[in-house]
Amino acid sequence: MQLDTRIFKSRGAQFNIANRFDKNQYGHFNIEGIDEWESEKKKTKFYEEHPKTIVNKVTSPDLPFSYSLNPYQGCEHGCVYCYARNAHEYWGFSAGQDFEQKIIIKKNAPKKLEELFSSKKWKCTPISLSGNTDCYQPVERKQKLTRKLLEICLKYQNPVGIITKNKLILRDLDILKKLNEKNLVQVYISVTGIDEKIRRKMEPRTATYRARFEVIKKLSEAGIPVGVMNAPIIPGLNDQAMYEVLRQGSILGATVAGYTTVRLNGAVGPIFKDWIQKAFPLKAEKVLSLISDMHNGKLNNSNFGDRMRGNGNIAHIIKQQFEKHTKQFGLNQEKFIYNTSEFIRHQPGQMRLF
Repeated sequence: MQLDTRIFKSRGAQFNIANRFDKNQYGHFNIEGIDEWESEKKKTKFYEEHPKTIVNKVTSPDLPFSYSLNPYQGCEHGCVYCYARNAHEYWGFSAGQDFEQKIIIKKNAPKKLEELFSSKKWKCTPISLSGNTDCYQPVERKQKLTRKLLEICLKYQNPVGIITKNKLILRDLDILKKLNEKNLVQVYISVTGIDEKIRRKMEPRTATYRARFEVIKKLSEAGIPVGVMNAPIIPGLNDQAMYEVLRQGSILGATVAGYTTVRLNGAVGPIFKDWIQKAFPLKAEKVLSLISDMHNGKLNNSNFGDRMRGNGNIAHIIKQQFEKHTKQFGLNQEKFIYNTSEFIRHQPGQMRLF
């Protein structure tokens, strides 16, 4: 078998790792340049699904929200480190390039959310868009599922949190303003660094860092509570950018900040390892060693409390830096509290009365 050392610049994952649930596998074992294979790998395909439920209960003590909603499964952004890649295996796909080029569209997401809000079983609580894949990834421009979900949150006055790295969120500024009038929304913009050379390889189909900072600025100017999420921190690769990410975020209007360290769970471990050895061969050994140092000698630690922040000396240094910089730039001085007191329970299709 001949090893493939080429870099696919438009994708994060460089290969399709075997799905752990599949008994049989197929793949490309030679690199003579078969045109059909190459074109197939680069083409994005979309699949429609109609799930029975759309809101997920979050039980992890490491996450600051109780419910999440993901209108899409898989993500064209192609971030190589994304923990959500593993979930693609439950749909029969690979966590590798399939995750980036086989996108599942949950067409009935708005309908299911409205049914949930109309049910007497629902007790008003914030819902996070998205806890898994980016709700503003490129396909949202056409599908507009996220916009419809925000409209439903506004109709029922149910609070919603958003995290994204796509400037498409500015399209929905009108709805965000209305939600903010009742203290029903908070937005985090994910900024993993400041070096565009790293971003283009690590997050190939995302908005530039400059565009993301511009989003923070415009949201802040519109009065929307906005934060900067510096995650994941990858020691030896983007950890040195924390100071500048938090500094610029605060200058442009972010009032809160967060971070996580990278955890390469499941299939993400070999995907990331393969990628960094190809994308940054001179840094690969050091980066992998530093990641392992944070997770008890492994690329991943599944223990609650440690898995998102790591442990050991490297993790402790990152934590100290974050605390120092947030204090220096006036971030996280006050905790944002969603308004859950004005929820209105409608029946599906019912017009709101004024």
